[in-house]
Amino acid sequence: MKAKRIAAVATKETREVLRDPITLGVALMMPLVLLLLFGYAITLDVDDIALGVLDEDHSPASRQLQQAFTASDAFRLTARLRHYHEVESTLQGGEARLVLVIPAGFQRRLARGEASPVQLLVDGSYSATATLVSQRALAVTRGFGRDSPASLLSLDTRVWFNPSLSSVHTVVPALYAVILMAFPPLLTALALVREKETGTIQQIYASPLSAAEFLCGKLVPYGAIACVQMAMVIIAGLLWFGVPFHGSPGVLLAVSLLYVLCTLGIGLLVSAVTRTQLVAMLAVLIITLMPSFLFSGMLFPIFTMPYLLQLYTLLFPGRYFVDIARGVVLKGVGVEILWPSIAVVAVYTLLILALAAWRLKKKVA
Repeated sequence: MKAKRIAAVATKETREVLRDPITLGVALMMPLVLLLLFGYAITLDVDDIALGVLDEDHSPASRQLQQAFTASDAFRLTARLRHYHEVESTLQGGEARLVLVIPAGFQRRLARGEASPVQLLVDGSYSATATLVSQRALAVTRGFGRDSPASLLSLDTRVWFNPSLSSVHTVVPALYAVILMAFPPLLTALALVREKETGTIQQIYASPLSAAEFLCGKLVPYGAIACVQMAMVIIAGLLWFGVPFHGSPGVLLAVSLLYVLCTLGIGLLVSAVTRTQLVAMLAVLIITLMPSFLFSGMLFPIFTMPYLLQLYTLLFPGRYFVDIARGVVLKGVGVEILWPSIAVVAVYTLLILALAAWRLKKKVA
């Protein structure tokens, strides 16, 4: 090998790279984008925790304890409760991650120097952060005890929906959303692009089939496969991992079918705009798999992310199905609480399928 020959090849390749500024820009900017996304998304710091308060004492001392929580950067008051029976619905609906219950007679016991009970109810559906939330709340109550003379708080901390704080109970229901987002779109995208590569798609274009009829025919077999996948992961979660199932299986299966149609629609849309199986596979993985892990709330709670990233997560249907799956499995809630998330998934599904049909119809025309 001679240095001049190597230099000549290197010079040629350098010129080729410089002639393609888009590729060069992507190569240089993508690591920075990934660093920022992962750096902000992967965080277990608990700040701006949604706090609910049930004050049954309505005294200066009880208000002082509430102010101790709201004065901390860790807590944000989102719900004032009037009755104890509102606590369950507040935690089930995600309106609060922690509920502070101050019983009647709180100030009177403090004045007497007696132990005054205070209850902390923590949403344990995010096991990784439930412990940190409890620790933050405990730190606030300890600070209140130092600042208030003759005060002695008797804390009763309870974790709801996942008392053992098992990470398996938190992760497995969320995996339902990730699995259904990863495989069905990949299967449908590769199936349609394969017909493009082999040329059989031209026969479809020449047939009297409409775009909607063709898409429905494509959806049926892969939808059936996705339903079998869903049944398998639910049964495995129950029997193998021992995840409790507190809600209605019928509700979860019905919403899962809607979610499957959404994920299949994403695969069809990707296949409509790509020409090779390799490009289709990479596009599906980038669009579905990475957002499902990072921005669905499966591993990293969305409420711990920066506000702009929280808005960004609204673009991904997996975020809503994770809330639905955890709500049904761990919290035992039904459509009456989950309907906003279900409605978003339904609208997302209709838009994706309509866009895929429009794109294919444009190709046929």
